[in-house]
Amino acid sequence: MDTVPSEPDRSSDDGHGPEHPASRRAEFDARAQGARHDLEAQLRAQRARIEAGNEKLTARTGRNLPAAIGIGIGLGGSVLVSLILIKSLFMIVAAVLIFFMVIELTSALRFAGRNVPRVPSAIAGVAVVPAAFFWGAEGQWLTLLGGIVFISLWRLGSALAPGHRSSAVDLWRDLGTGAFVQIYTTFLGSFLVLLTAQKGGQWWALGALIIVIAVDTGAYATGLNFGKHPMAPRISPKKTWEGFAGSLAAAMIAGVLISLFMIHEPWWLGIVLGAVLTLTATVGDLTESLIKRDLGIKDISTWLPGHGGFLDRLDSTLPSAVVAYAIFLIVT
Repeated sequence: MDTVPSEPDRSSDDGHGPEHPASRRAEFDARAQGARHDLEAQLRAQRARIEAGNEKLTARTGRNLPAAIGIGIGLGGSVLVSLILIKSLFMIVAAVLIFFMVIELTSALRFAGRNVPRVPSAIAGVAVVPAAFFWGAEGQWLTLLGGIVFISLWRLGSALAPGHRSSAVDLWRDLGTGAFVQIYTTFLGSFLVLLTAQKGGQWWALGALIIVIAVDTGAYATGLNFGKHPMAPRISPKKTWEGFAGSLAAAMIAGVLISLFMIHEPWWLGIVLGAVLTLTATVGDLTESLIKRDLGIKDISTWLPGHGGFLDRLDSTLPSAVVAYAIFLIVT
């Protein structure tokens, strides 16, 4: 008996069968979309954990630590490259730093009611840098005094302009404040330029900066973990005696290493450098904290995430530069 061949099963060709290419593609797309959603959810969860960790770290340390580290590496790298490769390049770095410090401080003072001209102050500050580098202390002093005169005349001129009358008391305060800005930021900062310009002075300048960094790092790490006794609670509540002890130890260790291997001086000079620069760096930090307290602000500016402003970052360096230059002159 002949068998009648059956019709082929076309269920797989009607667009709905499990073996149809369109069905397989739809299933693949659905799985891919599900995997993508899972990955995005995992990334969002991981980002949330990182942000939560950063918030806890910021609350504990008082600063955005990852941003602070990145900014610190950037600033330190520019200084390091300029001092090691071609020390005349340090003039550019110093001029930029002084420019921003002057702009920050004059802006903060103007916010507090003092009329200190910003652009003339910045011009005068930058002018001291090449004068100190090429003509030494004499160029530094003469340019500084000329800058103060320039700023004062500018302020007097603005006081005589129609609609900008000031009382004699306010005018004298503004003139004194303008001179203070130049002395505090430009004059103190330019001593590091003077030091760098000396024969072999770039290594002393670099060593002084490393010791100041050791002071800040030692105080930060020790104070964060062991700080219990405030040093000056009315000026800087977070600065503690435990942090000061840690900064002193870190600075002395750094000083000995720098004295032996960088400036090739006796080891005991490193102890002296570490101890003295710890004092000057601490005084510099407290001085800027006192200025901010008087002005009623937390940071001089917000240009450097995790640090506040350039002056917030360099406040310890300003008086330390003067002492480092003095010790260089005594030793050499």
